[in-house]
Amino acid sequence: MKREPEKVETESGLTEGTASHDCWDFFDRIYCISVDERTDRRQEAKSQFGRVGLSDRVEFVIVKRDPGDCELGIYESHISCIKRGLESGAKIILIFEDDILFERFSPGALKNCIDFLSNAPHWNILFLGCLVKNSKRSGSPNVLEVRYRSLAHAYAVNRGFAETLIEKPRQSLAYDEMLSTFETGCYALYPSMAFQSSSRTDNTKCLRLDRFRRLWGGLRLIQKMNEIYHLHRRAILLLHVLAAFFILLWII
Repeated sequence: MKREPEKVETESGLTEGTASHDCWDFFDRIYCISVDERTDRRQEAKSQFGRVGLSDRVEFVIVKRDPGDCELGIYESHISCIKRGLESGAKIILIFEDDILFERFSPGALKNCIDFLSNAPHWNILFLGCLVKNSKRSGSPNVLEVRYRSLAHAYAVNRGFAETLIEKPRQSLAYDEMLSTFETGCYALYPSMAFQSSSRTDNTKCLRLDRFRRLWGGLRLIQKMNEIYHLHRRAILLLHVLAAFFILLWII
């Protein structure tokens, strides 16, 4: 019996079957990094992947926590996935972390993004969700050109950039800090559809930061605010200046 395409809920609340699968065909290898003891995260990640039509595409890469340097362990886990992809002959490698959370998923938006990248010879990395230093519109309504800041829970690299990453010395930087040193060829899906869940972090160096983020609504809210601010920064700053001006007039 022919298997029916998996139905997935999109941002519009409708379900789509084959379209959600087809939009992932651009990526030759898809990995998800998971610490061996975090079975809770793996189960939730599998549920999340099922929602967007990725149930049969994702390969989980199970890693052990580095007891001495958790950031080194994270760094090496990402590099290990990239090496696997290169060894398999992949041209485009997509990497997730196991605290992935999908929202606003749209096969159409992802397809527009992929169409843009297919005709953009100088792209290096695509983030499905991240924090940025700044952003600007590109030639596609669903792609932003960005100066990346942090978060590496959902991103894709092309083969050329993947080879650059595995050859780059670590220099005691966290993995996302290292990625932020690249200033060109960085793009982000818009609106972002991949967020980090509110599950406790595995990075013991970031426990206080993790608690602070939770107080502010978690990374999901922070990421959305960051996206809005940098895309509309000039308008937001102008509104603040005007508000300050009218307050000053009222006081005087």
